[in-house]
Amino acid sequence: MAAALATPERILVVDDHPLVRDGLRSLLAITFEDCEILEAAGVEEACQVLAAQGECDLVLLDLNMPDATRLSGLTTLRQAFPMVPVLMVSGSFDRALVQEALSAGAAGFLPKSLKRAAIVDALHQVMSGEIYIPDTGLEEAPGTAEEVQIRARIDSLTPQQKVVLHHLVHGRLNKQIAHDLDVSLTTVKAHVSAILQKLGVFSRTQAVILANRIHFD
Repeated sequence: MAAALATPERILVVDDHPLVRDGLRSLLAITFEDCEILEAAGVEEACQVLAAQGECDLVLLDLNMPDATRLSGLTTLRQAFPMVPVLMVSGSFDRALVQEALSAGAAGFLPKSLKRAAIVDALHQVMSGEIYIPDTGLEEAPGTAEEVQIRARIDSLTPQQKVVLHHLVHGRLNKQIAHDLDVSLTTVKAHVSAILQKLGVFSRTQAVILANRIHFD
């Protein structure tokens, strides 16, 4: 079964060109209704924004930043905020660069040259927990140390919490889960809170992304 499309609550766009940020903001606003779009003009500012906000479902990070070299911006964000998915954005790329970005923990690599519809599809793919790879003949990178950690966190869930996580992955709302499991809404909320805490994430969307990274179902 295809992964349920997750709806982000907050996305951070990191690019030093205001016109590019404006374009991405407009596209994101249309693609994800009611999603809050944050902006940063550099990696240092992005870290400040993430530290202040506490929660962010996705970061769109331009490859060429004034305060970063090649993938150093990605490395900085991954080290400081390991649970926040980072989608690299660039006007140019090659097979080696894409592979390097994926190995460094990127949630995908988004070429600016893609048509609008293709960018929307890529965003939905990433928000569904998949790794977006442009057409370079690359396949998804094999299991990483981070994925091993994700499996360990999910293994720490109780059987009931794993059932609730399964429902979250398939896009079920709390009230729907309560009905399906014949439990109270309060019980479901308690399970969801416990799941977020054990997975080390701040939102349902982030939990779904982690679960789909290891194809949990």
